[in-house]
Amino acid sequence: MDKDSAGLETAQFRVAGMDCPDEIADLRRCLDGFDGVIDLSFNLVQAAMTVTYDPARLDAGRIIEQVATTGMKATVLEASAPKRPMETAVPHGPLRMTLLAGVAAVFGLVLSQLSAPNFFHTTVPAAVSYLIAIAAAWRYIAPKAWTALRRGRLDINVLMTIAVVGAIALGQWFEASTVAFLFMVSNLLESWSVTRARRAIAGLMNLTPPQARVVRADGSEQAVGVEQVAVGTHVVVLPGEKFPLDGRLTEGRTSVDQSPITGESLSVEKAVDDEVFAGTINQDGAVVVEVTKPAGHTVVAGIIRLVEQAQSQRSRSEQFVERFARYYTPAVVAGAVLLCILPPLFAGALWATWFYRSLVLLVIACPCALVISTPVSIVSALASAARNGVLIKGGEFLEDVGRTKIIALDKTGTLTLGKPIVQKVIPINQTPEEALLGIAAAIEQRSEHPIAAAIVHHAENRGIHPPACRDYQAVRGKGSLATVNGGDYLLGNHRLLEEHHACTEQAHRTMMEHEDCQHIAIGLASNDKPMGVILLADALRPDARDVIADLKRIGVQKIVMLTGDNVGTAQSIAEECGGIDYRAELLPADKVAAVSELRGAYGQVTMVGDGINDAPALAAANVGIAMGAGGTDAALETADIALMTDDLRKLPWLLRHSRRTKSIIVQNVSLALAIKAVFVALAIPGLANLWMAIAADMGASLLVTFNGLRLLSSQAKAHN
Repeated sequence: MDKDSAGLETAQFRVAGMDCPDEIADLRRCLDGFDGVIDLSFNLVQAAMTVTYDPARLDAGRIIEQVATTGMKATVLEASAPKRPMETAVPHGPLRMTLLAGVAAVFGLVLSQLSAPNFFHTTVPAAVSYLIAIAAAWRYIAPKAWTALRRGRLDINVLMTIAVVGAIALGQWFEASTVAFLFMVSNLLESWSVTRARRAIAGLMNLTPPQARVVRADGSEQAVGVEQVAVGTHVVVLPGEKFPLDGRLTEGRTSVDQSPITGESLSVEKAVDDEVFAGTINQDGAVVVEVTKPAGHTVVAGIIRLVEQAQSQRSRSEQFVERFARYYTPAVVAGAVLLCILPPLFAGALWATWFYRSLVLLVIACPCALVISTPVSIVSALASAARNGVLIKGGEFLEDVGRTKIIALDKTGTLTLGKPIVQKVIPINQTPEEALLGIAAAIEQRSEHPIAAAIVHHAENRGIHPPACRDYQAVRGKGSLATVNGGDYLLGNHRLLEEHHACTEQAHRTMMEHEDCQHIAIGLASNDKPMGVILLADALRPDARDVIADLKRIGVQKIVMLTGDNVGTAQSIAEECGGIDYRAELLPADKVAAVSELRGAYGQVTMVGDGINDAPALAAANVGIAMGAGGTDAALETADIALMTDDLRKLPWLLRHSRRTKSIIVQNVSLALAIKAVFVALAIPGLANLWMAIAADMGASLLVTFNGLRLLSSQAKAHN
């Protein structure tokens, strides 16, 4: 349980029996307005309920007691423990009772043919067999129907009970037992389909192994549950195993498959002091990892929590469907009552005929297919996105990003790589390029500056081994001085060379020529003799231009780059991206103002940034997307959507995924309503019977569920 600054507590409960939207409606009626309850949210797929309440007036025990009045059972889920997946198998009890109901109904039909009917239009043995079928089916339906009646509500269980009792009263024994059997089959299939979505979430929860191989004080190893491993503990991970917890490498070197977390397909090389995430796969060598986060606070645990919270946040489509169903069901029930009464009263028709037709209309009144069509689609889309390294915090953001017409992009770390790379080495005074790079790398090995790291990395890629360096001295804001192989050198910007009288006319001309809006020019000199210039730049991502073109193809009307860099740099990057709009020299507050201006002009704006420096602008947009959020807690908290890797190609995939989800929701709602409309039209003239109506309702529920589950297979590809 968590307590906020206002003293309110939030508890999450697992609710046994919460398998369809009707049960959620029951729980809302039961707890809404209950003394001390402040807020409620539900997660149908995980059968979970989250309650915010005032502990001065209410406790978890009373909430559990109140839930019990609905016929369901609630148990508290501890927030501190890492979540393990709930049961994802269809219960055996309902399955056995459904089989018994089917066998008994068929047996009753056989018995009814053996002799003349004498008991409500059937034989006594057949009637007994039919009653067994009905009782077996209603073993799980009757308690829910009774609870609904006590609360004065006509849910699907009550409607089915009325339909079965009415059919018996009319002597339609076989139809009564068939309706009971088909209704149980429908419930089982619905439970199975929801289980498919539960397994998708369970797949996320199963990313991390349950145990870690802990190194004890005497050097021996012991398998310990991940919940018991403290921060600072050292664990051993063998090749092919998953890292059990977040940490940093203290021994060994390996490559790591991070696709379970970030969705990136290529392995990442890891050495001592590099960070690793729970759930990623150690591919090469045995390594020792120092744990940096407890089990409940790993990146995976954070992803699972956010996915579960996302499921409990209803999208606009879900809210619309629920509002529609609130009026639809009473309207159809009222129509069934009128259909039963008016024709016999005013047209002299047979009561039995129109009573039967009204029963058919009651069955059609079930809104299950309509109500379940949206949440199954949303949950499937959220789970699929998470598996592809795209973390979406709610159905509302999933829908909103698909409507995006304007995208604002940060430059550094989003359109560009966010770090300088060496683009060109220009020797002066006939200095060999390898010698120039070797001396520069030797000096920069002592520095932690990004420019130094870029020069050292470039030398390593060229196979150059830097010589020894001593007497290193950093000159703040200018460069550094050092002794390499007995010679004194200086390495730094134009100003450093000028101050040490090492900037000859040739060096000055070379640095001025390339010291433009994009390049950083670093000069190397020996005493007063320049040796060469190294040019660096924050390079555009290799796929940035293709991604921009792809976004335009799928209907994004305007793409704007927001950057704090100067106008020249911004213009150059914008031209490399294919001529997008840009706004330069922006402070964080200026970026917020720019996003607000775009919202005022165009309505729907999505902002893409690094999730930390761009936090205010991300919050100001309709949808904020954080780039490269793997392992960055702040990014997960800041943005509405987090791309867990630096793959910019996930952005157009996300828009397509969102639009496909919206399309499937529209298909599902249209399909459910169309089937209802057809059977309403057939029920009034008597062209549909009870078992046809229940079969149609069952078929509609299955069709919309399977259609929604197709989103689970949506895969992010390199080229969309």
